[in-house]
Amino acid sequence: MQLLGCDFSSSPSPRKPIVLALGQAQQGRVQLQSLQHFTTLSAFGQWLAQEADWIGGFDLPFGLPRELVETLGWPTDWPGCMDHYAALERAQIRDQFAAFCNARPVGGKFAHRATDKPALSSPSMKWVNPPVAYMLHAGVPLLRQAGVHLPGLQAGDTRRVALEAYPGLLARETLGQRSYKSDDKAKQTPERLLARRELLSALERGQTRLGLRLVASNALMGQLAQDASGDALDASLCLMQAAWAQQQHQAGHPQYGLPPFDPLEGWIVTA
Repeated sequence: MQLLGCDFSSSPSPRKPIVLALGQAQQGRVQLQSLQHFTTLSAFGQWLAQEADWIGGFDLPFGLPRELVETLGWPTDWPGCMDHYAALERAQIRDQFAAFCNARPVGGKFAHRATDKPALSSPSMKWVNPPVAYMLHAGVPLLRQAGVHLPGLQAGDTRRVALEAYPGLLARETLGQRSYKSDDKAKQTPERLLARRELLSALERGQTRLGLRLVASNALMGQLAQDASGDALDASLCLMQAAWAQQQHQAGHPQYGLPPFDPLEGWIVTA
């Protein structure tokens, strides 16, 4: 069974592509085998739609907060909500979400999903820093069009299983709040390089609560350390989360380790 981790971009380009980390897991070892890059959404969608056998962790939100959806009067079933959301332009999303936030008190502007608290993840309605609302808007339609299986959200081809992942959840175990990446060249510091190396060392030794060890060639490990944007490393962290989900599935968990969750909001694997 192929495993993959995806560092997603809602506006991929040669400078900021979608990055896939591909590998396999056996006996607690997760072998990173290759990295692939996609510079357009259509090329990535075509890859997803290919017949294959994989379990993937994708770094983008799969749902919106129920509080937001109900306040806006959108459909409260996941397929209907996603259909409605996909039909909007980004400017419409920004304007509606900004109006929602402006009507709320300071300190409570955004609505959150239940999974955000244990994962310490950004609310999926954020349209800047990071623009995860646009990532959902660009990415979930590709997964749905490809007919993949989204456990707890949408039945699909069970040979291609997509799970919402979040690399920050795993990175934080080793680094706490220390930053290990930046797209801003001025912030691509030696301190962040050291943090990436420290994180990779912990992953190689299996020193996270997932209990899995990352294995890769020296060349690939070098790429993960030297990529100052952190995209390749984030994809590999998502790969580790996909490997944990596979382990749970092999142990008989029907939902790849996901707990019971709100079927409108979705859940981050390993949270």
